[in-house]
Amino acid sequence: MSIRRIFLDDVHLTFQARTRGSISLKDFVMHKLLRRPAPPIPTVQALRGISFELHDGERLGIIGHNGAGKSTLLRLLAGVYKPTRGRCEIHGRISSLFELQLGFESDATGRENIRYRGYLQRETPKSIEAKLESIAAFTELGPALDMPIRYYSSGMLVRLAFSIATSVDPELLLIDEVLAAGDMAFLEKARRRMRELMDRARAMVVVSHDLSAIGKMCDRVIWLHQGEIRKMGTPTETISAYSRYMKELAQQQAMIEAA
Repeated sequence: MSIRRIFLDDVHLTFQARTRGSISLKDFVMHKLLRRPAPPIPTVQALRGISFELHDGERLGIIGHNGAGKSTLLRLLAGVYKPTRGRCEIHGRISSLFELQLGFESDATGRENIRYRGYLQRETPKSIEAKLESIAAFTELGPALDMPIRYYSSGMLVRLAFSIATSVDPELLLIDEVLAAGDMAFLEKARRRMRELMDRARAMVVVSHDLSAIGKMCDRVIWLHQGEIRKMGTPTETISAYSRYMKELAQQQAMIEAA
C-alpha cells in the first residue's frame, strides 16, 4: 500500500482584507474622534471546501485562471498558511520551489546562505557540508560565492536560490510555475535538474498555466475556480473542460467589447 503524502478534508482558508492593527485617517476620524462604531473587517475566502488525497507515485497538477487560489493552495500544502477550517495532513520531507529568493541574508556570502538555507530545508550540518561544493559548482558563480549577496544581480541570486532548492531529495515536491533561472545555457541545465528532481520525488504537486506541460507530467489534475475545486480527474478530461470554459469566457468578453 502506497504512503499517503497529502490528505485534505473540507479545507477552508479565509484572509482578512486588512489587519486589526491597521487604521486609515478616515477610520481614525470616523471611529475614534466621532465615536462611531467600527465596521467589521472584510474577509476574503481564498479556499473553500477543498478535499483530495495524494499518494506516493502520483503527480498532481493544479490549473485555473489568475486569482483562482492555485498558489494559495500550494502555500497551504507547504505550511506557509494554516487552514481556517477543515483537516490538512502533510507527511514527508517537502521541497518547495516557489518564491525562491525570499529569506536570504543580504550581508552573508553565497556560501553562508547555502548553509542557512540548508538548515531551513531540514538538512543536517553534515549533509549540508557534503553537498556544499556540488551546489557551489552548479551555480557557476565562482569567486562571487565568497561575496555578500547584496552585491548579486537578480540573475545571480536566482541561480543561487535554484541550486540550493533543488539539492534535496524530496518525498513531496511542490512547484509553482516553470522557473526562469538566468541565461539560456543555465536555463537548460536548470530544466534538466528539474526533470531529475521530479523523477526522484515520491509525490508531486505542480501549479502552472502551461496546460501542455501539465498534461504530460501529471496523472491527475485539479481545476480551481474561485477557491473551489471545479473539476478533478484525468489530465485530458480536466484540461479539456477548463479550455472550453476559457474559450467561452473569451467569446463572451469579445461580445461585450463589440456591443
